[in-house]
Amino acid sequence: MAETEIETAAGAEDLIARIEAVEAKLAQAKASITRRFVGQEQVVDLTLSALLCGGHALLIGLPGLGKTRLVETLSTVMGLHGNRIQFTPDLMPADILGSEVLETAEDGSRAFRFLPGPVFCQLLMADEINRASPRTQSALLQAMQEKQVTVAGEDRDLGQPFHVLATQNPIEQEGTYPLPEAQLDRFLVKIDVRYPDRDTERDILLSTTGMVDEAAHEVFSAAELIEAQKLLRRMPVGESVVELILDLVRACRPDDPSAPDRVRETVSWGPGPRAAQALMMTTRARAMLQGRLAPSAEDVLAMAQPVLSHRMGLNFAARARGDSLDGLIAEIAESFTGTGAAGAAA
Repeated sequence: MAETEIETAAGAEDLIARIEAVEAKLAQAKASITRRFVGQEQVVDLTLSALLCGGHALLIGLPGLGKTRLVETLSTVMGLHGNRIQFTPDLMPADILGSEVLETAEDGSRAFRFLPGPVFCQLLMADEINRASPRTQSALLQAMQEKQVTVAGEDRDLGQPFHVLATQNPIEQEGTYPLPEAQLDRFLVKIDVRYPDRDTERDILLSTTGMVDEAAHEVFSAAELIEAQKLLRRMPVGESVVELILDLVRACRPDDPSAPDRVRETVSWGPGPRAAQALMMTTRARAMLQGRLAPSAEDVLAMAQPVLSHRMGLNFAARARGDSLDGLIAEIAESFTGTGAAGAAA
């Protein structure tokens, strides 16, 4: 065997061993989270996927479903310094980014000192993000994309890693400002937090209303999470999975030649290249969370809705008919993978 082949084999074995080690720690992290955030395994998986990919997540759910509890638990388990911002109509950009203040020294000299805002952390919870004005919402755009902010003409780096977990209430829309498409596209995934079933709700009652509340414990450190993010990018992806991602994303664009008639008649605007990048990353993350060494077509289908649904828009006629993007995405995916695969992944 040639020396380069020996090195390649050794490198592959090392990669497999490192992936398996991260998968074991992820299992511990998930177990710790689900002891406090009971019964919402899919929500936990999607949130962990966003962190593994180095991205941000938008959680959509009614009040009282545990979104804040989830973010607080994640901060502890993943070893991240977290901050929380309650978005309100009177919130200003400086309340998020920070500002410069003029200070007078003992000798009478004056100088500006920067007071960092809550965005300078590693895990930021933006609670009810759509209640702030568009000007304030836009203060997060640079932070989410470039991991830095510009205040008083100076670029300031944020924490490493940096993640935003934003929440929205889907029913109370009075006095809110819908997020623009450019900002929605910054979120890696959109996570629907739904009502628990009866058995899960019973477990929640028993675990949260007693004398002792389950405590989360640290499993990862910030440095270990960064290493896991780098390792995720080295996970191999088969050619068939890559082609399925491209087919699925391009089929959701109404002006693409490969788009089916249903999309042309229903969709006003479709996902861009960032959606394909997000789908590639999240399929790897799903495989890693499930203890596998490479993603499959089932992973692509399972991640299609959380990755694509907030990157598409229905036209007026489709909204009038009561069409849903989730149903349309499932229909498109089924056309590529068959009814059996669609049902398994759903």
